[in-house]
Amino acid sequence: MQSTPSKSQTAGLALAALGVVYGDIGTSPLYTIHEIFAGAHHPVPMTPDNILGILSLIFWSLIVVVSVKYIAFIMRADNKGEGGIMALMALVLRGAEGKSYAPWLMLMGLFGAALFYGDGVITPAISVLSAVEGLEVATPLFKPYVIPVTLLVLLALFYWQYKGTARVGMLFGPVMIVWFSSLALLGVVNILRAPQVLQALSPWHAATFMLAAPKLAFLSLGAVFLAVTGTETLYADMGHFGRKPVQLAWFALVLPALVLNYFGQGALLLTNKDALQNPFYLMAPDWALYPLVALATVATVIASQAVISGVYSITQQAMQLGYSPRMEVRHTSGSAQGQVYMPGINWLLFIAVVGLVLGFGSSTSIASAYGIAVSTTMIITTILAFIVVRNLWKWHWLASTLVLGVFLVVDLAFFSANIVKIHDGGWFPLTFGFGVLLLMTTWKRGRKLLTSRLFAEAMPLDVFIPNITSSSIQRIPGTAVFMTQNLEAVPHALMHSLKHYKAMHERIVLATVTVADEPYVGGDRRVRVESIAGNLYKVRVTYGFMDKPDLPEAMTHCASQGLLLDMMDTSFFLGRETLIPKVGSDMALWREKLFIAMFRNAGSAAAYFKLPPNRVVELGAQVVL
Repeated sequence: MQSTPSKSQTAGLALAALGVVYGDIGTSPLYTIHEIFAGAHHPVPMTPDNILGILSLIFWSLIVVVSVKYIAFIMRADNKGEGGIMALMALVLRGAEGKSYAPWLMLMGLFGAALFYGDGVITPAISVLSAVEGLEVATPLFKPYVIPVTLLVLLALFYWQYKGTARVGMLFGPVMIVWFSSLALLGVVNILRAPQVLQALSPWHAATFMLAAPKLAFLSLGAVFLAVTGTETLYADMGHFGRKPVQLAWFALVLPALVLNYFGQGALLLTNKDALQNPFYLMAPDWALYPLVALATVATVIASQAVISGVYSITQQAMQLGYSPRMEVRHTSGSAQGQVYMPGINWLLFIAVVGLVLGFGSSTSIASAYGIAVSTTMIITTILAFIVVRNLWKWHWLASTLVLGVFLVVDLAFFSANIVKIHDGGWFPLTFGFGVLLLMTTWKRGRKLLTSRLFAEAMPLDVFIPNITSSSIQRIPGTAVFMTQNLEAVPHALMHSLKHYKAMHERIVLATVTVADEPYVGGDRRVRVESIAGNLYKVRVTYGFMDKPDLPEAMTHCASQGLLLDMMDTSFFLGRETLIPKVGSDMALWREKLFIAMFRNAGSAAAYFKLPPNRVVELGAQVVL
C-alpha cells in the first residue's frame, strides 16, 4: 500500500473500504433491534422509555466502542500499516521483549486470533440468513425456501473470492453506498413520523434505563452488542486499504446512516408495536419490500466479505509467524500487498458456515451464538493496546490506565452480558476458537520440537568445513542452495547429497529464511551474505509477516554483496522429513500425532518459496519426535 495516497486515491480506497471493511457492521440493523425486543434472551419490554433507553445505548456504544476506541485509537496501533490482533501481538511482543509476561501476551493474542475464526463462521451465516428471512415478511409461502436460498447465496460468495479483495471491493463499494443511503433514507422517513425519538441522543436516557431496571438493562447489553460487531473485523481489514480511507468512510457515511436507521426503527416501534415482527423491513413501504430484500441480501454478502478478508489476513500472518502450516496464498493485487486469497481457508470456512446454517436454522438462533467471541477478542485487544501505549508509545501509567481502563470496563460489560448465551449457542464460537488455538499452539510446539531434534543430530558447520576444503571430494559445476533453519550446522539434505552423489557443487549456499515482527521488509535489509572458506556461503533472507516469500527473487540481491547467482545454473535442495511419534517425548503423544498429520498435509516448501520446480531436489530423512 502506498504510504501517502493522494486525495483521489484516498476517496477511491474509502469507496472500496465500504465494500469490504464495513459490510459486517453495516448490516447489523437487520437484526439488532428485533433481537433486543423479541429475541430469545431476556427480551426488553417494549415501552416508550425502554425504546429510548435502548437507542441511547446503541448510539453511545457506536460512539465509544467504534468511533473512539477503534477508529480514533486502536487503528493508530498498526504494525507499519497492518492491523488485526496478530499484527498487534507482534507489535506488543516487540515492546515486551525479555519480559516475564511476554509468553502470556503471546498466548492471549493467539486466543484472540483463534476467536476471530469463530466470528468468520458466524457472520456470513447470520448476515445472509437474516436478509433472506425478509422474504417471510412478504409472504409465509417463502419460508421453506429461506435455507436453500441462503445456501445458494453463500456458495456464490465463497466461489467469487478468487477474484480478489480489490475487485470485490470496487464492485461492492457502489452497492454499499446505495445500501447506507437506503438505511439513512428509511430512518429519516420514520423519524419524521415520531421525532421525539431523537431525545435518545442524550446519554441521560441510557443512564435512566440502566438505573430503572439494572438487571434487565445489563442482560440487554448482550443484544445491544450486536450493533457493534464488526469493529474487530474493521481493524483486521485495515491493511487492505489504509487507516485514513477507513476513517473517512466511517465518519462520512457509515456512522450517520447507522444512527439514522436505528432511530428510524425506534420511531416505527413508538408508533406501531406490531412492527416488532421485523422492524427493519416494516420501515419500508409495501412496494419497496422485495427490492429491499434483494439489496439487503447483496449487502449481507458484502458483510461476509469483511470477515473473510480478515481471516485471510490473519492466516497469512499466522503462517509467517510460525503458528500455521504453509498454505497456498494467491496475491490478488499488484499494488496492494495485503490483498490475498487462500483457497484452502476459503472452502473450509464455507463448509463450517453451511454447517452452522443447517444446524441453527434461523438468524435468531444464530444470534444466541453471536457476541461472546467478538467481545472476548475486544478485551484481548484492549489489554494488548495497553502494553503498546506503555512500552512503545511511552504514555504515563496514569494516562494509560485511565484511557484503556474506560475501554476495558465497556468491553467487560458487553462480555459479561454475553456469557449468558453460552449454553444456547455461545459455546460454538468458543469451541471453534479453542480448536483453532489448539492447532496453532500444536504446530508451533511441534515445529520447535522437530527443529531441536534436527539440530541435535546435525554436524557442526565448523567441523564440516575443514573436511571439505582439505579432502579430494569431487566438485561439479553449478551452485547448490540448501535450505536450513540453522546456519551453524550442516543441513541434513547436504549430508545426504554428499553421501549419495560422492560429490559437491562448485559453490554451496546455506540459506535460511526468517520472519521479522513487522509487516514488510525490503531494500538492503532483505538479504545478508557471509562468505566462508571453500566457496561456501551463508545467506540470511528476512521477510515481514505480510511479505510474499519469493526466494529466487531474493537471491538476486546477493549480487550486490559479492555472490552472483545464475538461476538457470542453481539447484535448490530441500529436506523432506518423515516424522515418527514417540511415547514419553516432550509433547503428549496425541498432540504429536496431530502435529504429524498437520505436517504431512502442509503445503510444499518449494511452492511456498516460489522455487522453480525443475530446479528443486528433495532428500528425505526419518525423524523420531
